[in-house]
Amino acid sequence: MARPKSASHDLRREEILDVAAQCFAQQSFPAASMNHIATACGASKARLYHYYESKEAILFDLLDRYTQRLLALIGEAEAHAQRQNLSEREALHALVRAFLSEYETSATRHVALVSDTKFLGQTQRELILNRQRDVVAAFTRFLKRAYPDRVTPANQTALTMMLFGMINWTFTWLRPGGPMSYAGFADEVVATLEKGFGA
Repeated sequence: MARPKSASHDLRREEILDVAAQCFAQQSFPAASMNHIATACGASKARLYHYYESKEAILFDLLDRYTQRLLALIGEAEAHAQRQNLSEREALHALVRAFLSEYETSATRHVALVSDTKFLGQTQRELILNRQRDVVAAFTRFLKRAYPDRVTPANQTALTMMLFGMINWTFTWLRPGGPMSYAGFADEVVATLEKGFGA
């Protein structure tokens, strides 16, 4: 019988994923090697192979966990809106704030999602892409409910992707400790939605 994995084993995996995400963001996925990741973790390559059989396995686990987290945020936002009896607009605004808060602490994982999904095998890539599609579909639902007079079947994809265009690339320019915080930028996105969609 296989020995059950300990909590410390899963914690160590999370640490490895954090370091690997940094390596992928700094060097690119093709350029980062298991040696690079092991060195950055302060561990031997043999020790790293105890947790992951390959760099691709690390990437998949990273993206698997991260996309599950994004889907969980959507569920949490829906539950929060129901508990607090939020309006449809307030629910969308809360979702935008939740995603930007997550992006602040997961910037390197988000870089991997945007840039490195293409390096996965076909089955794993499709799983991650389908979760991304689920996130987009959820944002579309939130938008349609929040601004029913503005969002139509003809423009819903364009408007949803416009919203993602505002928030999805913050890792390229929005720096913690800079002149604008992630929370402050969330306020700006919400204000833009209200002025552009709610007018």
